[in-house]
Amino acid sequence: MNKLFSIGFWSAVARFILRNRTLIIIAIVAATVFMAMQWKHMRFTYTEANLLPDNHEFNKEYQSFLDTFGDEGNLVILGVKDTSLFQPEVFKAWHNLSKRLNEYPSVDFTLSIGDLQTLEKRKDSAAFALVPVLKDTMPDQEKLDRFKYELFNKLPFYEGLVYSPNKESVRTAIYLNKEIVNTSERKDFIVEDLIPLIEKFESETGVEVYASGMPYIRTLNSQNIIDEIGLFIGWALGVTSLIFFFFFRSFRATFISMITVIIGVMWSFGVLGLLHYEITVLTALIPPLIIVIGIPNCIFLINKYQQEIKLHGNQAKSLQRVIAKVGNATLMTNVTTASGFATFILTNSKLLKEFGTVASINIIAIFLLSLFIIPIVYSYMAVPKYKHLKHLNKRWIGSFVDWMERMVKGHRIAIYVATISLLCASIVGIYNIKLSGSLIEDMPKNAGFYSDIKFFEKEYEGIMPLEILVDTKRKKGVMKLATLKRMNELQEYIEEFDEFSNTTSVVELVKYSKQAYYNGNPEYFQLPNSQERTFILSYAKSSSDQTGLISSYVDSTGQFARITTFMKDTPTERFDRIEEDLRAKIAKIFPEDRYDVSITGKAFIFEKGTKYLVNNLILSLSLAILLIAIFMAWMFRNIKMIAVSLIPNLLPLLITAGLMGFLGVPIKPSTILVFSIAFGISVDDTIHFLAKYRQELMVNNWKIKKSVYAALKETGVSMFYTSIVLFFGFSVFTISSFGGTVALGALVSATLLFAMLANLLLLPSLLLSLERSIANKETLKKPALEIIPETQEIPLDESELEVLEETEV
Repeated sequence: MNKLFSIGFWSAVARFILRNRTLIIIAIVAATVFMAMQWKHMRFTYTEANLLPDNHEFNKEYQSFLDTFGDEGNLVILGVKDTSLFQPEVFKAWHNLSKRLNEYPSVDFTLSIGDLQTLEKRKDSAAFALVPVLKDTMPDQEKLDRFKYELFNKLPFYEGLVYSPNKESVRTAIYLNKEIVNTSERKDFIVEDLIPLIEKFESETGVEVYASGMPYIRTLNSQNIIDEIGLFIGWALGVTSLIFFFFFRSFRATFISMITVIIGVMWSFGVLGLLHYEITVLTALIPPLIIVIGIPNCIFLINKYQQEIKLHGNQAKSLQRVIAKVGNATLMTNVTTASGFATFILTNSKLLKEFGTVASINIIAIFLLSLFIIPIVYSYMAVPKYKHLKHLNKRWIGSFVDWMERMVKGHRIAIYVATISLLCASIVGIYNIKLSGSLIEDMPKNAGFYSDIKFFEKEYEGIMPLEILVDTKRKKGVMKLATLKRMNELQEYIEEFDEFSNTTSVVELVKYSKQAYYNGNPEYFQLPNSQERTFILSYAKSSSDQTGLISSYVDSTGQFARITTFMKDTPTERFDRIEEDLRAKIAKIFPEDRYDVSITGKAFIFEKGTKYLVNNLILSLSLAILLIAIFMAWMFRNIKMIAVSLIPNLLPLLITAGLMGFLGVPIKPSTILVFSIAFGISVDDTIHFLAKYRQELMVNNWKIKKSVYAALKETGVSMFYTSIVLFFGFSVFTISSFGGTVALGALVSATLLFAMLANLLLLPSLLLSLERSIANKETLKKPALEIIPETQEIPLDESELEVLEETEV
């Protein structure tokens, strides 16, 4: 019954496609035009990837911080490490650069050495006045020398803010308007205004400027993503077309395949626009992925068509069989591949959900395009000549298939020994895998902004913002001396870690107030004692109301305070230990009944998001394996076949994981994708082989060995072709400047290569070794799903055959 349904269904599909060729081509053109019209809705991401779900505890704490103090990622910093900066001409140019930037509406304000202000005690009231440190707008060398000495020796408040702790470099802080931080205006300001001004300063003075800060890094990183989309598509098309032509030696077949995948790429961009998804470092991979995954569809369809032409020379019959036999098989393989990507939808990460949705939709779309375009285009063309079929007789392919058959026949023990050895080595490697939650690890190492990040990390002891939010649970509780002392104790503890920069909070303002009260003596840069607190804090409060200094560190009610520090690029294991120590210290300093203290900030959220993501992806991969196992059980109705089919696909994943451990490649958002992607693709070969094996069993009267060898010869060539295309196709990603994309490409390529060998050597060996226990006639004879229909022809009407013959050219 199932067989009749399958034959009847694919008979209807073949009739529909070949009867309505013109209509289908028009529909594809119309759909492509529609998808192209959706490109205008594509958006490039202007925010970091938040890997945590919105309702996660850490995300709620971060959102609470943003609601209180606004986005903390609005700081762009320009640094200089050059003694000539304190020469009059260079100093003037640096000061003018700051003034020019301050004029832009995208900038809230700038803080530079040329416009630094200091607190002075007022004589007319109990308050401080802000007065310029450098009163002369055109200082000579003598005044600049005095200013430099005063800055580095008498103004500890600006240490870590304006000058580095080692006093060898200075920087200008540019605070962007928080309203534009996550919009395209940020990109316009940085690319069109800021960078040209920096380049102009460098050319005029010969002083190198280092630029960084989250808005700056995000902008240039996003630009790299955009630039690489075209690069990936070009290379993917070039590599796959060269390999395709090498296999088929046919410009016609290559051209048809390239047109098919190019339309698929256009549709993938259209889906992104239609769903209004942002182009991120992950969704940018989808167009080249469609090329890499779509070409194997073309290989299977064209290879089968040419085999049929060689067999009997009847074009109409060949096209019927292509649609019926290969169409059904490629549907199943594309569904399993799409399932591998669709498991990302089950995670709670918006980034991965969008990636999984768009990828799975487009994998099914490229299957449909291949199934429609290739038979229809070939139906309008002349029957392939002998020169187009010569590749079917290549000796080296025959030698490769013969080698596989010899290995399976006479060296099964060697295959099992090699398998067990690789498995044991992989387990050792897996124990060496580390987790990485670094924000900058995957950034392009050869990019100018990456070397700038390292400069600031070295000079200012950190670059990634980490925030601590202190809730005193009562209004005006922050400015209590007891609270300030607790915050100061925590800050001193934080600064003991090499991984953190100097901290900044309202505590520094109060210390600065005491220094100002004692006529600027730097020895008094400290919190007031119990005798001084009344008049020092009254001065500080009065001054903060007038100058607005305190608003960056304390909210308007005086209940919430922030402590800001910057973190170096720190290994995850080390960060976990620091966090544990930090939370223990917080619990000791701040009683829970009087304070709520939370650790947050972009670096912290990304670190936690990585761990959350890894846990979710392990779950999604497990679910994908379970779904494939259920699919195999339903398809073959034999429980033992599940183990036989999964072993050749799980082994490559374990080998790749072991390689990651030995090569020091950490688990991170980019590399964890490898396993779901590779599993979804590699299981396709297993389905092709087992389906052909079952068919050969029926033909050969349940002779196991004969059926295995026949299936190996029949599917070995196509599996080899597609695996080589996939290997080199995914290798294209290794040209990326992003470390994560390089690792993704290399690891998926390696996994698919291992999977090909496992499916061509280990799988047939297992079938032969377990032949008596799995060759159940009743279960294999009546599968729940017919993957490769039997050899019965799917008849077309005589009129349909005549129409096809008339349109041949």
